[in-house]
Amino acid sequence: MPTAIATASYRGDFERCRLLCESMDARVEGHTRHLILVEAADVPLFRQLAGPKREVIDERELLPAWLRPFPDPTSLGRRRIWLSPFGWPLRGWHVQQLRRIALAASLEEEVMVSIDSDVVFLKDFDASVFSPAGRTLFFRRPRAILDITPEHRDEHLDWSKKAGAFLGIDAPDTTDTGYVATLIPWRTKAVKAMVERIAAVSGRSWLATLAGSRILSECTIYGRFVDEVEGRIGEYVPTSESFCRMYWSGAPMDEETLGRFVSDLRPGQVAAGIQSFTATDPGLIRRAAGLC
Repeated sequence: MPTAIATASYRGDFERCRLLCESMDARVEGHTRHLILVEAADVPLFRQLAGPKREVIDERELLPAWLRPFPDPTSLGRRRIWLSPFGWPLRGWHVQQLRRIALAASLEEEVMVSIDSDVVFLKDFDASVFSPAGRTLFFRRPRAILDITPEHRDEHLDWSKKAGAFLGIDAPDTTDTGYVATLIPWRTKAVKAMVERIAAVSGRSWLATLAGSRILSECTIYGRFVDEVEGRIGEYVPTSESFCRMYWSGAPMDEETLGRFVSDLRPGQVAAGIQSFTATDPGLIRRAAGLC
């Protein structure tokens, strides 16, 4: 099944995104193209990463004119906020989610795989594994709420509850199934149906609906739609295994710690994601990935 890979990024993650691209060029096949989604001001910087199978997409091609970025006065302009007439200002990570949904809803490819810009491929990988026998892998981890640290559980439950409200799911109010991961596929046909459902439930465009909330998890919305609304589960192959090992938070990794993290990948894991907020040196990640 034709498969596009999408990465939403920004200038603060540029070097990590460059490393992702290098690792993909060296180790990834089976995809039609890699699309990097950035705000307009970052397009010239990221354009140097473009190539025969890689495109840099200006968010203005995906998002409406009423959702615009401005310098964040609370950070003395170092960060950005996005203002809209429908709710509180959005942060970059909110808008990255909107970009991914908008892209998936517009693609001709049957599958879109989301990969964060702080991921690096460590092993050879063929994206066709996301479409076994014409179906699509569907990441869902039952009782995943138990694996989330207590201080973050309420946030995940809020995402689940809000996803249910967006989709018009009356019950259950929340679910303990987890859908959040990187390097996971979406059926673009399902995303098109999902945004139509959100618009039908809210009575306004899906973008206006989602932009009106800061409680947002695109993976949770998609997951609950497939599980509880779409009614086409036979077109999927559910899996609880992620292809990417993530380091979500914690102290910056040193060379020894990073080496252990990489060597401890489970069978089937082909990539590592080192969250940029951990401030782990991209140079260390490059060496650990053998891309020096």
